Amino acid sequence: MATLILKIEYDGTNYGGWQIQPNAPSIQEEIEKVLTELVGNKIGIVGAGRTDAGVHARGQVAHAKLGAKFPVPEKKIPYVLSSKLPDDIRIVDAIIVDYDFHARFDAIAREYSYTITTNQTVFNRLFSTLLRYNLDYNLLIKSGQIFLGKNDFTTFSKYNSETRDYTCNVTICKWKKVSDDTYRLQIRADRFVYGMVRSVVGAMIDIGRGKRTIKEVKQALRVCDRSKVSPLAPAKGLVLEKIYYPNKFHIF
Repeated sequence: MATLILKIEYDGTNYGGWQIQPNAPSIQEEIEKVLTELVGNKIGIVGAGRTDAGVHARGQVAHAKLGAKFPVPEKKIPYVLSSKLPDDIRIVDAIIVDYDFHARFDAIAREYSYTITTNQTVFNRLFSTLLRYNLDYNLLIKSGQIFLGKNDFTTFSKYNSETRDYTCNVTICKWKKVSDDTYRLQIRADRFVYGMVRSVVGAMIDIGRGKRTIKEVKQALRVCDRSKVSPLAPAKGLVLEKIYYPNKFHIF
């Protein structure tokens, strides 16, 4: 059975998240509607990451199993699907393969960015979080070291009944100064648990503004106690940047 693999970007502002849900529009639902219309029967897709309400993506990956020949030439799939989708969802790339592939379970790493600013403008208001206080940039930089390596992120996560293991191996967690008033986090791990990125960003912001110490946050990580968490950073500053797969798949 052939597998359709999609690379997707979206502005999550007006959606309840990636995954289909009963009371809010979702990215998955919009794409499935277009695919079903094209093929003539129900087509389900599986995404690599279940982004929350308001979270954006530049490099989401999803797959769909095809029961018959797809009615659009492979090279034209991104254009045809994008033309039928809302303007805030775009298919960046697409391929059809004849081997087994699972967007979520075959992924070996995921990368997010998070942007904060002290000067919100018309152009950054949907994709960055406005801070109304000054940050110590040196402390912000140092705070990224706390979360590197393999740790249990129970403290820095939201409860999810489907999650049995909260251990994640973070290989990159570093801040970059984009401009005089804007900072961006790059964080990469083998997996992320529910609410993890927004939770660790909230803790790092608290360190940068002097509300918590690095020692205190390190201890909070070790004790696996959600009562030690900082307020979650808002969703709009978060972007799913890239999904990584073994080289054998030759995708994107």
